[in-house]
Amino acid sequence: MKVCAGLISVLIALPVGFAQAPAALKSVIGEVTSIDGASKQLKLKGDDGTAYTVTLSDSTAFLRVPPGETDIKKAAKIAFSDVAVGDRALARGPLDDGTKTVPARTIVIMTKADLAQKHQHDQAEWQKRGVVGTVSALNAANNEVTITTRGREPKTIVIDASTADFRRYALDSVEFANAKPSTFAELQPGDTVRALGDKSEDGTHLKAEELVSGAFETIAGTVESVDQAANTVVLTNLQSKKPVLVHINPSTLSRRLDPTVAAMLARRLRPDAANAGAAGTGGPGAGARPQGAAPGGAPGAPGGPGGFRGAGGGFGGPGGPGGGAGANGGDLQQILTRMPQLALSELKKGDAVIVSSSKGPDPSSVTAFTFVAGVEPFLAAAPRTAGQVNLGSWNLDVGGGPEE
Repeated sequence: MKVCAGLISVLIALPVGFAQAPAALKSVIGEVTSIDGASKQLKLKGDDGTAYTVTLSDSTAFLRVPPGETDIKKAAKIAFSDVAVGDRALARGPLDDGTKTVPARTIVIMTKADLAQKHQHDQAEWQKRGVVGTVSALNAANNEVTITTRGREPKTIVIDASTADFRRYALDSVEFANAKPSTFAELQPGDTVRALGDKSEDGTHLKAEELVSGAFETIAGTVESVDQAANTVVLTNLQSKKPVLVHINPSTLSRRLDPTVAAMLARRLRPDAANAGAAGTGGPGAGARPQGAAPGGAPGAPGGPGGFRGAGGGFGGPGGPGGGAGANGGDLQQILTRMPQLALSELKKGDAVIVSSSKGPDPSSVTAFTFVAGVEPFLAAAPRTAGQVNLGSWNLDVGGGPEE
């Protein structure tokens, strides 16, 4: 995570070495998508989604920094020929907003190989030293966050966040690239928290170095209408009985559960409702898969793919913590990624779906991180409280684990 903060420091430090640079200089950050040596041009896909053309000259300075480095004085000078497709680049120069062209004075590179190595290291760190759970108590005076972990054997962990680097997920994204700097004051009971740090010997305390949080919810509903052009679905929320407008974007994990898998998940929610789940599938062999098994007979493993995307970060780009999660969350996310892609054209009025999203100020409109259809057996098995569906431990937020 500190890759982002470190490279912002590099960006700030750049003008120090170029004191005569005009104030109009701007920085474009993104991934190198093509290189034209003959015309001395790079194409960048910016983190803002814009395609930029970076033009080079004999006076363009090329520098390489490793992910996480904050001191521009430690950058190594490289040649244009050392730049490769897939590298992340910071191009500094007078940006033409009309043509999206940057005549670059300086190019700072993080190589694809360095980023991959950093990403693997971060994953290992989070698997070994990370925790995830739901905030159960906050002590602002001591900067302590108490969380309840997930899994079959939840436990309580007190996090000392007095020196932690805080970030918070955006309302419409669980990509770390879109997480914003945050503070202890933004934390609320019920938030999902991931923290990295050193644990006490008994595992009940953690001294946090990094902490990322978000407020998430899981909605069960039935489809009322679909607007394919706008990529939206109107649901009736089975808990509140009110309509919800669900926005689908390119990052949304949209899947349809196989009937057998839906029955397995129903048994996991309520083992005594196995017959109800099997009956809801209408298909043969609905009850054949043992509890906890993933499609294809492979056992469900913790730490499956989650909301994070990208190759590992840098220059404020994609990436973030990798690795471990609670068994329930990780194995569910892993199962979902193996399910068939769901197209909005497949949905019909009355179809049952489950949606994960951030909790925003307007509960009538959400952006889906995960959108799952084919959940009728699961909802049939779910217990009711005062006529409302209780989703139990079904949870599709970032607690399922960041990208693998």
